[in-house]
Amino acid sequence: MHQTTIIDIARQLGISKSTVSRALTAHPNVNAKTRQRVLELAEKLDYQRNQLAISLLTNQTHTIGIMVPEFISFFFPKVIIGAQEELAKSGYNVIICHSNESYETEVANAKALLASRVDGLIVSHTKETRNFDHFMTFQRKGIPVVFFNRVCEAMNVSNVTVDDYNGAFQAVEHLIKTGRKRIAHLAGPDTLANSRNRLNGYRDALTAYGLPIDPELVIAYDLNLDKANIYVNHLLNLPNPPDALFAMNDPTALEALSVAKHRGLSVPDDLAIVGFSDDPISALIEPGLTTVSQPVDELGQQAGQVLLRQLSTKEDGFVPERIVLPTNLIIRGSTVN
Repeated sequence: MHQTTIIDIARQLGISKSTVSRALTAHPNVNAKTRQRVLELAEKLDYQRNQLAISLLTNQTHTIGIMVPEFISFFFPKVIIGAQEELAKSGYNVIICHSNESYETEVANAKALLASRVDGLIVSHTKETRNFDHFMTFQRKGIPVVFFNRVCEAMNVSNVTVDDYNGAFQAVEHLIKTGRKRIAHLAGPDTLANSRNRLNGYRDALTAYGLPIDPELVIAYDLNLDKANIYVNHLLNLPNPPDALFAMNDPTALEALSVAKHRGLSVPDDLAIVGFSDDPISALIEPGLTTVSQPVDELGQQAGQVLLRQLSTKEDGFVPERIVLPTNLIIRGSTVN
């Protein structure tokens, strides 16, 4: 099947290839009527620009890679939408890669994006990631990298996060002010900076209000919800069980709520529960889940904007940006009647 070329358009219109090329790229030296004729014929013949050839000439593909660890929660798709909208305003397309919380898949995705000659990368790494060499390769090649949500603290690159520490502090403070004394925490894996920040917020809130930090009430896990079920049951089976639970994220909190109901416990009377992220379902269940809300759309928008600023800045003049967005505690029926 023949693909329309610039030569085909030039022959049919009786003009030079260079004139057609300039018309297709909106060159100012082309007569407006000529340009209109070229564009109309190009559309009629379904002409497609050779993006590979253009990228080889300009050393730009106008394509950005976005890599996320999972699509199970609403969080990452929403961030992608926000970033994609910002990038599209400046004429960039995106390639989206899903790592499925697998380090090996993440490395393979990174190689695929490099082979696709992306101009930049927006990424949130997997819970398994401890070695970041595959992302450092982008840096060595002069390709800007922006981390969001899950960041690499060892790399001198831009990142966009929410205030995980203060969000956690406020969540635990709220539980304390409602009279809770034994507050458990189902934490995320220590490979994630946001897990560590939320754990620190939990601990500091207890300390600030004179409550002890009981190691048996803190369990770090790999965010597998089957394990969350096991760990919540374990906490509730303790001789002195917790009267409240602060969870790493809303899926964990919702699993805890399900376990409590299954055991015949009253939420919040027997067990108060707070999540983190404000998953849409959190407002629909009964009781509604008290949670820490994150500006998810803005996370994606800011990540896109930061990357665009870096792409427009000469490499020697770029200073990595650290953007931290505020969180907001939303109080619902899982902590107050």
